[in-house]
Amino acid sequence: MSIVTALLAGALGGTLGYVFAVGGGGGQLGSGQVGNAPLNNRAPESLATLVKKVLPSVVTISMRVGNGTSLGSGFVVSADGHVITNNHVVEGGNNTATVRFSDATVATAKVIGSDPESDIAVLKIDTNGLPEGKLVPVEFGNSDQVQVGDPVVAVGAPLGLTSTVTYGVVSYLDRPIRTSEGGAARYYSAIQTDAAVNQGNSGGPLFDAGGRVIGINSVIGTLSEDQSSAGNVGLAFAIPINHARRIATDIINTGKARRTVMGVTVDTSYQNPLGGARLSQVEAGGPAEAGGLKAGDVVMAVNGKPIEESWDLTALVRKYAPGDTVEIQYLRGTTRAKASVTLVADAK
Repeated sequence: MSIVTALLAGALGGTLGYVFAVGGGGGQLGSGQVGNAPLNNRAPESLATLVKKVLPSVVTISMRVGNGTSLGSGFVVSADGHVITNNHVVEGGNNTATVRFSDATVATAKVIGSDPESDIAVLKIDTNGLPEGKLVPVEFGNSDQVQVGDPVVAVGAPLGLTSTVTYGVVSYLDRPIRTSEGGAARYYSAIQTDAAVNQGNSGGPLFDAGGRVIGINSVIGTLSEDQSSAGNVGLAFAIPINHARRIATDIINTGKARRTVMGVTVDTSYQNPLGGARLSQVEAGGPAEAGGLKAGDVVMAVNGKPIEESWDLTALVRKYAPGDTVEIQYLRGTTRAKASVTLVADAK
């Protein structure tokens, strides 16, 4: 069963405009003493303490796109003002964005590069006029060490509500996701979580219990075919930070991203109840051929992660860096076999 996915960038003046607060009647409430400890007395390991630590690093991003404004989230990754977000937050825009910090400070930023297929973009904040110490880079976690059941915190601007915090757990790891809403096909070997995220959360960070970024909130599973009415149903997907950080570093250092490949072409018409991706072509002299794979082989798993749809192979391979070696489980006719393939960067 293929799930319906929705991107998490919103459009101001559309769906995000319909958030209302309704006032109640008169009377004075809360005149007695409250039982909760003051916020400044929260335990160091509490969720409130974690949120206080990470909020200064998270920004809300808005950019003119056509006749409207795209809204998403992002996070500061360097003291000189680099910000990571999703490509689909800034795609089609004028390359100049407004970023709003959690304390309502506003600055401008330029898009310095992006990669549509990885769905990663990097912005650079104009630091002129910002007070010293305003830019607080996040602490990076290691997404390869995340486990199912780990607690996570998502921060962003769902429906335009800036600095919103939600909480959940990691539900699944390396969930292959392909979504093509709004343009180019995007591939994710995603961290699946039940933390509530909605339109406006795109590009925002997913933190672990230590306040370290482990992913970028990018896509949700939804019951709606209509992007404008899609909402959270407990199926959210984040790009692992190890993947995103590698792509962002490439963009900052070279102006473009390296995509990881194994030198094959997949038969997209192949369907089998048992899953798998059939190789229609194996590049001569490429990594897959060097590993012993041939056209007609059916790849069943990458490092133990099963292939259910043909495009799962692309999503799972993209997780790794050029130079990484992966174990490929495959079928040749009715014979099961394994191959070690050292991945490379594409030539584009």
